[in-house]
Amino acid sequence: MRQAAGPVMAREVGEVVGVNVSVKAKLEPPRSKLVRLVDRGWPRKLPYGRFTTRL
Repeated sequence: MRQAAGPVMAREVGEVVGVNVSVKAKLEPPRSKLVRLVDRGWPRKLPYGRFTTRL
């Protein structure tokens, strides 16, 4: 997320970490991990499913 120019979606994070993003079911694990990190206060979740670093 820090390398991105702005807020990112779970699909973009999946592409960077090597997840097969053409299969929608493969995106659920990275999305749920991002949501868990949001619960811990690390990134921030924006409307429409975008994530960004907490400043």
